[in-house]
Amino acid sequence: MKTKSWDVILFRGLNISLIGFLLLPILIVILFAFNAAEFIVFPPEGFSLRWFHKFFTDSDFMGSFYRSIKLALITVTVSTVIGTMAAIAIVRGKIVGAKFLNALFLSPLMLPAILTGLALFQFYVIIEAGRTFWGLLIGHIVVTIPYVIRTSTTVLHNFDISIEEAAKNLGAGPWATFWYVTLPLIRPGVIAGSIFAFIVSFDQFPVSLFLVNPGEITLPIHLFNYLKYSFDPTVAAASTVSIAISVSVVLILEFTIGLQEYVRL
Repeated sequence: MKTKSWDVILFRGLNISLIGFLLLPILIVILFAFNAAEFIVFPPEGFSLRWFHKFFTDSDFMGSFYRSIKLALITVTVSTVIGTMAAIAIVRGKIVGAKFLNALFLSPLMLPAILTGLALFQFYVIIEAGRTFWGLLIGHIVVTIPYVIRTSTTVLHNFDISIEEAAKNLGAGPWATFWYVTLPLIRPGVIAGSIFAFIVSFDQFPVSLFLVNPGEITLPIHLFNYLKYSFDPTVAAASTVSIAISVSVVLILEFTIGLQEYVRL
């Protein structure tokens, strides 16, 4: 049996250390969520589900939670439609300035989200739009569309266009070709971008901080405000629920298109 070289062992050890470093804060938050103590302390003092009960029975927490879910679902729907159409136009449209449009759509990924939120806030002030749900929705769409475009364009670049041409030669119109040929083949990219968009929207803090209506705040903003006055593990319980939702979304990705398909993106 061949002995593994030291560089392979060192490389794997480094990867395990980095993964552990990234996962350790999440594990600590989950431990806090089941803590029986009145405040967030480490190590935990016993086991309790009281903080989850408080989270799910508190009207303010539940209101912000459902508001975040609603906002994320609408954001995903709009971002997926616009992002997919934009990706097809950029890759297949042969339009002038396609590279510029691609860079323009992806620019929110290059800027800190807090700058995007501040810029939109100042724009809304100039046009006297105020802080509304629709203004917040536009902000979330702006920061999530790049994920859909990025994953969709990657699939389109690796797409065999002869399949579309064969469908057209067999009598399929533009809409039938798109619906029955193009869309099923780019599905991994579209779904992956949509899942990313949902996670980013649901956990979005910087943009929401500037644009959210004080009377209709989202879950991340409510957690931020809650920590100003309370330091009990309810925040950890809410964070654990958010983590569970994110993990569930990733599992959906695995069961729908498979993580191996996503890795190819």
